[in-house]
Order: sequence, then C-alpha cells, then structure tokens
Amino acid sequence: MTRKVSFGLDQLEIERSPSRRFPGNIGYLSHSAAVSLKNELGLAVMKRVFNTNLKKVFGPQHGFVTDVQDNMVETDDFHHPYFNLPIYSLYGETRVPTDQMLEGIDILFVDLQDVGTRVYTYITTLALTMERCAKLGIKVVVLDRPNPIGGEIIEGPVLKPDWTSFVGHHPIPQRHALTIGEIANLQNNVFKTNCELEVIKMEGWRRSFHWVDINRPWINPSPNLPTYESSLIFPGSVLYEGTSISEGRGTTRSLEMLGSPNIEPFSFRDLLMKKLTSETDLSNFYLRPVQFYPMFQKHAGKPCGGVHLQPKDDFRQLRSWRLGAFLMREFAKLNDFSWNKDPYEYETHSLAINFINGSEELKNWIECDGSYEDLINWETYGHDEFKSLKEDVSLYL
Repeated sequence: MTRKVSFGLDQLEIERSPSRRFPGNIGYLSHSAAVSLKNELGLAVMKRVFNTNLKKVFGPQHGFVTDVQDNMVETDDFHHPYFNLPIYSLYGETRVPTDQMLEGIDILFVDLQDVGTRVYTYITTLALTMERCAKLGIKVVVLDRPNPIGGEIIEGPVLKPDWTSFVGHHPIPQRHALTIGEIANLQNNVFKTNCELEVIKMEGWRRSFHWVDINRPWINPSPNLPTYESSLIFPGSVLYEGTSISEGRGTTRSLEMLGSPNIEPFSFRDLLMKKLTSETDLSNFYLRPVQFYPMFQKHAGKPCGGVHLQPKDDFRQLRSWRLGAFLMREFAKLNDFSWNKDPYEYETHSLAINFINGSEELKNWIECDGSYEDLINWETYGHDEFKSLKEDVSLYL
C-alpha cells in the first residue's frame, strides 16, 4: 500500500506567499531528480515561485542535469538556455561554492535527492555549502526529501577522522538512516556550523517508509542508480569501487551486480550461498548467477561472471552493507582480485577501500579471512553514540 507524501519542495509550493516569507535574492542547489508532486523539475517550480528573485543555480556531482556517469569526472559552469539562469558546478574547479558564486545571494535553497549512504557525495556538498554560507551570513533552507532506503536501519562502521574525505565528511555510519534535512540538522547543531538554517519538512513521511511506500516514480539521483533496488544494495555494492571486481557499472543494473571475467557464475553462486548459510544470519535477498558485459569502466568489453544481488519481498530487514562486506571476503580469494590503487575522489595517500569504508578495518578483516562475528563487532562500534545523535536531529517518527 502506497501513501501520499509531500516533499519539502511541495510544501514550499503550496505556501500562500513564499516570496514574502523568503525575501531577497535566491540561490538553488539541486539536480534533475528533484521534482515536485506533479513530476515537474524543481527549478521550474522555484522559477515560478520566486520569479526574478531566483538568481543563481548550483549543481552537485554528476551535474545539475545528472548526465555525468563516472566519479572524478568534473562538470563545467553553464548558462541554462531555457531558464536563462547561470548554473554553477560544485564538482568542477571547486567543490565548495566560492564567494563570487554566492555574491548577491540572500537565501540558498538546497533540494537534493540523497540515497542514505555516507559515501554519496550530496551530503558532503550540503555540508561544505552550509559552512561557506555560515561565513557569508547567507541563510540555508533545505527542502527535505525521503531517505529511499528508510530511516530505521543503520549499517557499516562510523567514519574515523583520519579518513575524512569528499566521500566521508561526517563521522556517521555508512548507512545512516537520516534524511538530507536531518543531515543538515546534524551538520549545524552537532558539528557546530552555526549556519542560519531552516528545514522545510515533508508531510506524511515515516521512518519505516522505503521508496516503494510512497506514490512517486523513481528518478535516477545519479546515472548509476537506475532503480530503487540499486539504492538499497548500494551500501554494500559501493565497497567494490575499492577493488578490481566490477560493481556492474557499464550495464543497465549498475551497483546491483558483482563479478569479473574469470568467474563461472553458477558454481561461484553455490559457493557463496554455502558460506552465507553456514556462517551468517543474512537473509532477505537472492543471489542470482549472472553473466554481464560492461560497456565501460572495469572490464569494459569483456564478459563477466558473478551474482546479481536482489532484495526479496521482505527487504525491509536486508543488511546490504554486511552482505557486500561478507561477499567481498570470498571475492578476495580469487586470483584476479586486487585493491584499487588509483586516486579516489582526489585522495591519493591510501587505498580507495579505506576512504569508502571510513577505516582500514574492512581491508584488514578481509586479508585476515575474518569471521562474521568479528565483522559485526567492529561494524557496530560507535552505533550507540550515533543513535543518540540521530534522535537529537530527527524530524520524523
């Protein structure tokens, strides 16, 4: 059964006089996944609501139009031909809005569809933008949107300070169970940005809701998350960006499939299921043996064998980070497994896996062929403290 949920943008649109409530020159940080209840692009709504007071638009990683596939592929500033507004890239020459970009802006609205995983960079862009706006005295208004994988389950280790990066700005778990509005509260109230902040809440959203519980079409928040299911698997599959194993980029089901050219999928799937059933309590998923053919990125143009991770109907308790981490232990025993040594989100002083995971613990656990019990022990360290912070910034039941 689906429910009607009104997002922050929808709440703003139905206000009687939003331009009186928010006077002055307006900036808008957003992308193509930010649409209204009527599936209208958020920028069109903002243009109608604020008219000529809307002066500047900003886009995050993957671009305002969300057409850039890979990480570390920058986007340029441009002038939007239809809306006749400048679009400034926050994933180009700079990842922090400059004073010149923000010149003349009184209020900056942030309207980004996050996916609930720490390494997804939109929450870092939010934080860096709030920090700069605090210095310049610019008010930030966050138009809240759902966490598509729910607001209850947290997974993965809390980021350790030594591994702070563009894919890890906050000391929070990998799967954080917060909305982007709640992340803004965390940034402002707990980490003391002291920005003038207002969050326009959703109406009708509950922490137990996943995307399938709301009556909205799925729009890719970035090019390689094509389905709601991919966002649910993402906390575990994104770990494979730190390895030689393909996470399905270059296919139509990216970040749902894992594999490499030398795997025979059926026997490998049988091996994985034997390990999972004998050593773990993980459930709520199918491992489907697959052959896939990436058109770009890892193993481009080569047939790969592996598994497709698919949620079952009782997906609400799926622990995708634990699943991805545990499976990586078995992938690491293959001859063609290696750690990704290329720069990752501009970080060069260590391996990508450590920045993605937020610590060296996953790499060390895999190399020691650790137990599932050990995995849970270090994964959950710091969760109790985070749950307390989560309660302090929560906007929803």
